[in-house]
Amino acid sequence: MFKGNLATGLAIGVGAIIFGPTVIQTMGSILRPAAKTLILIKGGMVFYRETLSEIGEIATDLVAEARAELDQEAGSGAAQDHHATA
Repeated sequence: MFKGNLATGLAIGVGAIIFGPTVIQTMGSILRPAAKTLILIKGGMVFYRETLSEIGEIATDLVAEARAELDQEAGSGAAQDHHATA
C-alpha cells in the first residue's frame, strides 16, 4: 500500500517528535489572536442584538403613542359631529 522503507518512516517519526512541540506552539500563537477576534465579534453581535431590541422598544412605544393620538382625535371628531347634529 505505502511505498517506502523503514528509514523514511523513522525519519518522519523523529521529525514529528522533534518539531511537534514547536509546530503546536506556533499554531497556538497564531490561533490565539484569531480566538480573541472571535470574542470581539461575539461581543459585537451581542451589542448589535441589544441595540436592535432597544430600537424595537422605541418603535413600539412610538406606534402606541400614535395610535392613542389617532384614537383620541377620532373620538373628539365623533363628539363634535354628535354636537353639530344635536
